[in-house]
Amino acid sequence: MLIEENEVPLAALPIEAFKAHLRLGTGFSETTVQDAVLEGFLRAALAAIEGRTSKALLARDFAWEVREWRDPAGQALPLAPVSALLEVVRIAADGAETVLDTALFRLVADAHCPMLAPVAALLPSVPTGGAMRVRFTAGFGASWGDLPADLAQAVLLLAAHYYEFRSETALAQGCMPFGVTALLERYRVVRLGGGAGQ
Repeated sequence: MLIEENEVPLAALPIEAFKAHLRLGTGFSETTVQDAVLEGFLRAALAAIEGRTSKALLARDFAWEVREWRDPAGQALPLAPVSALLEVVRIAADGAETVLDTALFRLVADAHCPMLAPVAALLPSVPTGGAMRVRFTAGFGASWGDLPADLAQAVLLLAAHYYEFRSETALAQGCMPFGVTALLERYRVVRLGGGAGQ
């Protein structure tokens, strides 16, 4: 179970760049009247692209609970890129929580599949009937300028698509414009082994 602990702040969203992309008029007294609508489409585009690529675009904190390690020698994290390991908590079957020393763990950076690895031989065991909660920071950076140019362009293209077709209900489920999918292709995670998760 992955929980986003804080949302992307409004100040990090490229509202003005999106207006320019849409070629909306400027210089009028009501130029901010659509800002809330544009914000919604930008957030929807960010969420769709993050879901498609398993990448956090703008940095924020996440909490991830697991009932067992897939591999006690190193556990793949559900998002990339991960910049910081914040906390690892052991949760007993009765709900009691114990914060573990982060010095027991190391973060293995990877563009597609960062790992939580033990400093010793194995990760600490998950208690029977309990879980482990890993808190981490993921994202390319805190500001829009930290995004790779192709991902930033993909967000604007998809948000513009949502804006232009906001009344359309007949598009196929999961439809994404070709230009967006082409930009995202190199960021998608290739899963081997019959589609098994990592």
